[in-house]
Amino acid sequence: MFARVVAMQLKPNTRQEFTQLFESQVILTLRKQQGFKDEMLFVDPGGPEVVAISLWDSKQSAETYNRTTYPEVLKTLGKVIEPTPEVRTLEVAYSTFHKIATRAAA
Repeated sequence: MFARVVAMQLKPNTRQEFTQLFESQVILTLRKQQGFKDEMLFVDPGGPEVVAISLWDSKQSAETYNRTTYPEVLKTLGKVIEPTPEVRTLEVAYSTFHKIATRAAA
Protein backbone atom coordinates (compact mmCIF):
# COMPACT_ATOMS: atom_id res chain seq x y z
CA MET A 1 0.00 0.00 0.00
CA PHE A 2 1.20 3.52 -0.79
CA ALA A 3 0.37 6.90 0.70
CA ARG A 4 0.26 10.27 -1.03
CA VAL A 5 1.04 12.94 1.53
CA VAL A 6 -0.02 16.44 0.48
CA ALA A 7 0.95 19.39 2.69
CA MET A 8 -0.92 22.62 1.95
CA GLN A 9 -1.33 26.11 3.35
CA LEU A 10 -4.82 27.59 3.49
CA LYS A 11 -5.44 31.14 2.43
CA PRO A 12 -6.65 33.36 5.29
CA ASN A 13 -10.24 32.77 6.45
CA THR A 14 -10.89 29.83 4.09
CA ARG A 15 -10.89 26.84 6.44
CA GLN A 16 -14.65 26.30 6.33
CA GLU A 17 -14.80 26.69 2.54
CA PHE A 18 -11.82 24.33 2.16
CA THR A 19 -13.50 21.68 4.31
CA GLN A 20 -16.74 21.95 2.34
CA LEU A 21 -14.92 21.67 -1.01
CA PHE A 22 -12.87 18.77 0.25
CA GLU A 23 -15.92 16.84 1.47
CA SER A 24 -18.23 17.64 -1.44
CA GLN A 25 -15.82 17.45 -4.38
CA VAL A 26 -12.38 16.03 -3.58
CA ILE A 27 -13.63 12.95 -1.70
CA LEU A 28 -16.13 12.17 -4.47
CA THR A 29 -13.34 12.42 -7.05
CA LEU A 30 -11.02 10.20 -5.03
CA ARG A 31 -13.66 7.50 -4.59
CA LYS A 32 -13.88 7.18 -8.39
CA GLN A 33 -10.14 6.55 -8.77
CA GLN A 34 -8.84 3.05 -9.42
CA GLY A 35 -6.77 1.84 -6.48
CA PHE A 36 -7.97 4.47 -3.99
CA LYS A 37 -8.44 3.04 -0.49
CA ASP A 38 -8.80 5.81 2.10
CA GLU A 39 -8.30 9.50 2.82
CA MET A 40 -7.30 11.25 6.05
CA LEU A 41 -7.30 15.01 6.49
CA PHE A 42 -5.36 16.77 9.25
CA VAL A 43 -5.70 20.47 10.05
CA ASP A 44 -3.71 22.69 12.36
CA PRO A 45 -6.39 24.10 14.69
CA GLY A 46 -4.47 27.34 15.18
CA GLY A 47 -2.86 27.80 11.81
CA PRO A 48 -3.13 27.49 8.06
CA GLU A 49 -1.44 24.09 7.61
CA VAL A 50 -3.41 21.15 6.21
CA VAL A 51 -2.10 17.66 5.48
CA ALA A 52 -4.08 15.20 3.39
CA ILE A 53 -3.02 11.56 3.24
CA SER A 54 -4.58 9.26 0.68
CA LEU A 55 -3.95 5.53 0.65
CA TRP A 56 -3.60 3.58 -2.59
CA ASP A 57 -3.33 -0.10 -3.47
CA SER A 58 -0.15 0.48 -5.50
CA LYS A 59 2.40 3.11 -6.37
CA GLN A 60 1.16 2.97 -9.97
CA SER A 61 -2.42 3.86 -8.90
CA ALA A 62 -1.16 6.81 -6.85
CA GLU A 63 1.02 8.03 -9.73
CA THR A 64 -1.78 7.66 -12.27
CA TYR A 65 -4.04 9.79 -10.06
CA ASN A 66 -1.24 12.32 -9.63
CA ARG A 67 -0.79 12.64 -13.41
CA THR A 68 -4.38 12.51 -14.61
CA THR A 69 -6.75 13.79 -11.92
CA TYR A 70 -4.75 15.69 -9.30
CA PRO A 71 -4.27 18.78 -11.55
CA GLU A 72 -8.08 19.17 -11.64
CA VAL A 73 -8.27 18.77 -7.85
CA LEU A 74 -5.71 21.56 -7.50
CA LYS A 75 -7.88 23.80 -9.69
CA THR A 76 -10.88 23.04 -7.47
CA LEU A 77 -8.95 23.97 -4.34
CA GLY A 78 -7.06 26.88 -5.92
CA LYS A 79 -9.22 29.59 -4.40
CA VAL A 80 -8.68 28.34 -0.83
CA ILE A 81 -5.06 27.11 -0.77
CA GLU A 82 -1.75 28.80 -1.44
CA PRO A 83 -0.06 27.71 -4.69
CA THR A 84 2.01 24.57 -5.00
CA PRO A 85 1.30 22.10 -2.22
CA GLU A 86 4.11 19.70 -1.34
CA VAL A 87 3.36 16.14 -2.51
CA ARG A 88 5.21 12.97 -1.53
CA THR A 89 4.44 9.32 -2.22
CA LEU A 90 5.59 6.84 0.43
CA GLU A 91 5.22 3.13 0.94
CA VAL A 92 3.10 2.26 3.98
CA ALA A 93 5.27 0.12 6.23
CA TYR A 94 2.78 -0.47 9.04
CA SER A 95 -0.81 0.39 9.93
CA THR A 96 -2.88 -1.01 12.77
CA PHE A 97 -6.02 0.42 11.17
CA HIS A 98 -5.45 -1.24 7.81
CA LYS A 99 -3.70 -4.32 9.23
CA ILE A 100 -0.55 -3.71 7.20
CA ALA A 101 2.85 -4.96 8.28
CA THR A 102 6.23 -4.41 6.73
CA ARG A 103 7.07 -6.69 3.83
CA ALA A 104 10.01 -8.11 5.78
CA ALA A 105 7.69 -9.19 8.59
CA ALA A 106 4.98 -10.50 6.25
